[in-house]
Amino acid sequence: MKKSIIVIVFLFGIFAQAQNKKWTLLECVQYALENNISIQQSELDVNLADIDKNQAVANFLPNLNSNASYNINTGANINPATNQFENNTFRSANGAINSGINIFSGFSNWKTLQRAKINQIASEYRLDKMKDDISLIVANSFLQILANREQLKVLKAQNEVTQENIKNTQDLVDAGTLPQGDLLELQATNATQLQQIIAAENALFISKFGLAQTLQLKDYQNFDISDDDYGLVPATILDKDASEIAEKAKEEVNDVKIARTNFELAQKDLELTRANYFPTLQGFVGYNTRWASSQVNPLTGEDISLIDQLYLFDGTSVGLQLNVPIFNRFNVRNNVKRSKIEVERLKYQLEQTELDLESTVYQAYNDAKNSKKTYEAALQTEKARRLAFEYAKERYDVGLSNSFDFNQSRTAYENAQSDVVRTKYDYIFRLKILEFYFGLPITDLN
Repeated sequence: MKKSIIVIVFLFGIFAQAQNKKWTLLECVQYALENNISIQQSELDVNLADIDKNQAVANFLPNLNSNASYNINTGANINPATNQFENNTFRSANGAINSGINIFSGFSNWKTLQRAKINQIASEYRLDKMKDDISLIVANSFLQILANREQLKVLKAQNEVTQENIKNTQDLVDAGTLPQGDLLELQATNATQLQQIIAAENALFISKFGLAQTLQLKDYQNFDISDDDYGLVPATILDKDASEIAEKAKEEVNDVKIARTNFELAQKDLELTRANYFPTLQGFVGYNTRWASSQVNPLTGEDISLIDQLYLFDGTSVGLQLNVPIFNRFNVRNNVKRSKIEVERLKYQLEQTELDLESTVYQAYNDAKNSKKTYEAALQTEKARRLAFEYAKERYDVGLSNSFDFNQSRTAYENAQSDVVRTKYDYIFRLKILEFYFGLPITDLN
């Protein structure tokens, strides 16, 4: 009984620990990369590309095939052993084994192998891009939770101040110092703040639910992120020139890598299409034998045994087969033209991808710099609004200001606090985007 209680307590502790797990950004990203369905589908594409490469290697090997047949013949049929018509019932069998090898086909096997290797690299780039996209989504969702959680803290702190003001104002109203209207105004403000808190709690839950769905967690009700007080990430990336970040992005961002490998694949497809202009040369070797039930030795008049027939009627074949394309209704020529057009199209697409990336990086760089200025301005505004609110509160507490002016000052201060939260996490995310283009991990918020 005592052991059972210990086991139950132990299991309950594990369950409670699982329920109270607080996810870090790194844990969220790692879990998403391991469990996201889109990533798993991309991994399957990589596996298919591996199979294609292995098949391209195997195409250099000769093939080997065998066949056999067994027949019961009635009426007039050719005896496979004698090649003579026989008008009776007999049984027959034959078997063969053949092997062929591609000697020359315009180097198509070699070019197919090269293409398969490029396609394997391209599939890995597509997988990496999918991982990058998921990581950015997770990071954005994580920062949104942080912003919503901090916004909720601000609203609750504001409401605590309002509750304290209601208490103090109630005393002043009871003492006849302030009119009843001031108390009613504060109570209305309190009701509005409580509504804002409910809305903020709902926004926080939705943001947690969204991240849990991205991670494909079923127990989204108990999902939560770590309680660490994240500050601003280092802004050293802004010390670099935008052109330097753009050049680095061309090496790091998978969009350009994918466009480049697609262009290389088109070039290989063109080479493969041109290979159809060349003749092909195949080598082959084969062995066959046969047996018939009515085969008789002409000297002894006895039936020839199965084994003897197999040795007696066997044969081999060795040879070469040359195929020369002469006229194929211009199919090869037109396919070559199509492949050339595809090469040009993907060349332009590569150039456009690089231009788009450069433009995106410059835009991200300016956004990050502007978001820094916006955040710094929000801090200055919040400081000034706080001082103004403290001054208004002092005047209101001694009866030198009315409730309308006091509420106006408090609302301006509350809006300034909200702007600090909003601009802070917008600034952090834009910095992480810029670091991503420079090839730095986005999972570090410290």
